[in-house]
Amino acid sequence: MELPEIPSEERTSLVETLLGVIRQLLDRVQQLEETNQQLRDEIALLKGQKPKPQIKPSQLESPSPRPQAEGEQRPGSPKRSKTIELIVHKEVPLHPPDLPAGAVFKGYEPFVVQELKIECQNTRYLRARYQLPTGGTVLASLPAEIHSHFGPDLICYILEQYHHAHVTQPLLLEQLHDFGIDISAGQLNRILTENHDAFHQEKAELLAAGLATASYIGTDDTGARHQGRNGYCTVIGNDLFAYFESTASKSRLNFLHVLHGGQCLYAINETTLAYWERQKLAATVVEKLRDGPPAFADTVAWQARLAELGVTDERHIRLVTEGALLGGLIERGVSPELVVLSDGAPQFDLLVHASCWIHAERPLARLVPHNDEHRAAIEKVREQIWELYRDLKAYRQQPDAARQPLLEARFDALVGQQTGYPSINGMLKEMRDHRADLLRVLERPEVPLHNNAAESDIREYVKKRKISGSTRSDSGRRCRDTFASLKKTCRKLGVRFWEYLQDRIRGLGQVARLATLIRQRAAAGQPAVSEAVPV
Repeated sequence: MELPEIPSEERTSLVETLLGVIRQLLDRVQQLEETNQQLRDEIALLKGQKPKPQIKPSQLESPSPRPQAEGEQRPGSPKRSKTIELIVHKEVPLHPPDLPAGAVFKGYEPFVVQELKIECQNTRYLRARYQLPTGGTVLASLPAEIHSHFGPDLICYILEQYHHAHVTQPLLLEQLHDFGIDISAGQLNRILTENHDAFHQEKAELLAAGLATASYIGTDDTGARHQGRNGYCTVIGNDLFAYFESTASKSRLNFLHVLHGGQCLYAINETTLAYWERQKLAATVVEKLRDGPPAFADTVAWQARLAELGVTDERHIRLVTEGALLGGLIERGVSPELVVLSDGAPQFDLLVHASCWIHAERPLARLVPHNDEHRAAIEKVREQIWELYRDLKAYRQQPDAARQPLLEARFDALVGQQTGYPSINGMLKEMRDHRADLLRVLERPEVPLHNNAAESDIREYVKKRKISGSTRSDSGRRCRDTFASLKKTCRKLGVRFWEYLQDRIRGLGQVARLATLIRQRAAAGQPAVSEAVPV
């Protein structure tokens, strides 16, 4: 709807009131249209059709050019030899046939060919059995790397194809049959989901190491259906690690359980009491809990304590449990100053919270202008946000305490303006309510201004979900989370996932524990090996 232009001398209080009502109605219509489109998209998905395509992501944060590595040639310069760093496994001299008499040998010209050899190789171990003089028999042991009728290379290949290349089980089974491997669907499923306790343990180790060494973590979640029911997968990580955990719900209580890694510790300390005070928990409940034991090793003991004290109100149970789990994190060595960077979802607002600027600006990109005046107001506010964002980005690269008051004043002026359009004013009020979270970079310059890295991490899980669908067994869901965590962490630490699998399956011990590498990189202050791809 294009509103007619009304001269300023005709804008009486009644006219201004009516214009405000019209703008509110237009905003309400837009909200209803968005809800209607969401319902239409859901119906389309249920019918097997494609929903309406999403809008393009914000251009607030454009990918920065990749820094040129030492020794790397700039674009346009003469190219280096592509095979100069290859390991040559075999050399084959070649000579021309039917050389004429008197030909003189002048040396060789190398021509390197890369090849991959995939073939079925079956080995029959003849295990000698001896009769002992004292009675009984002894049987020769298999090689240490052999644990089943399928060799370590085959197991590594199956895990790599399924978890790294995202090949589905039916296609992987067909591929193995084409290679000549005699394996059933059940045997393939057991290789993918069973006897991986060592991998699960290493996943737990990397979470503990990541939280203990991190100054900040990024987090995000996405849908993850399990056994026909809707669920969620949460990712936690930074430049050195990534940790995935699938659960049935998403909430602050669930996020705290994920941070504990499945082994919850409930503690009552200063952090716990401060959280209860912020949440305005009843003083009588706080006094009851303060008079008892300060820590509880598991959920059963904690629930028994609440039942003993008569804490039965649903809100009270939730708040006291959240506070106790938060205190348990501190008891485990997590810093109270740990920054949690998120897209602004309330369940992630713990410890020291930071919000993503791109998510804060995104509602403006979704607004549908009512007229030219509305369109100009939207563009003006977006340009102001971009200018402030660029200056905050420059501050993060070169922190200067003297610039903090100026940047804070510019932010207050930005979010304090009134545009005359409720949709824009509501978005600015939302930014104003999260002032401390959006300006966290001023006191903690190491924290990014956006949550793109966590969204890039969770995209790996989304690709797997789109290809393979939901999980059907608890062991399958656990393995999907574990290998996603290990693969993504290997990539950030510069460890080849194939070499990692070979080392762990064969028990070589040549690739260090990922938790050890995380602590070493954190202690040395080394940046990530691979950069996160901006969303």
